[in-house]
Amino acid sequence: MNDKRIECCRPEVSRAAFGPASPEADAELALIAKALAHPVRVQILRILLERQACLCGEIVAALPLSQATVSQHLKVLKEAGLVQGEIDGPRVCYCASPGRLADLAGLVDALAGVQLPSEREVVRS
Repeated sequence: MNDKRIECCRPEVSRAAFGPASPEADAELALIAKALAHPVRVQILRILLERQACLCGEIVAALPLSQATVSQHLKVLKEAGLVQGEIDGPRVCYCASPGRLADLAGLVDALAGVQLPSEREVVRS
């Protein structure tokens, strides 16, 4: 397959308009975490971030998986906003959404900032 790199994805606006401790923030964190819960999806995202380009068939060539399997993983990543896709003729080219990764970092930071109980406060059974 003749892959090409194109400038395809527009910079996205961060979707993190919710407060750090809210049901909306929790839902967003869960959505992103679920999308990243499969090692192949993490690998796809890593490929897109490392290449810093919009990729079409190169993703499939870089993985030992079928086109259909890769497409399903890309669909999950796209639904979570972690990748963007642009139609380029008969195929879709994908790139990472760095703004969405910044959202993830903020959500995780907010979660990590929750005051945890000290060891003395933990009831041991």
